[in-house]
Amino acid sequence: MDRIALILVIIGAINWLLVGLFQLDVVASMFGGSNSMLSRIIYSLVGFAGLYCLTLLFREREQTKNE
Repeated sequence: MDRIALILVIIGAINWLLVGLFQLDVVASMFGGSNSMLSRIIYSLVGFAGLYCLTLLFREREQTKNE
């Protein structure tokens, strides 16, 4: 679950980078505009993934053994 959430957050970050630099919203371009239902679902999934990734900040890190 952590990896899926991180992948979605990375996709969202790349999309926002493209919006900021080139005014190009790839999600909207691929799925019929920013107001289409499919685009809104993808935006929501990315947002929920971002909220889920907040839990990564507060988890204890696992320590690995040095052999």
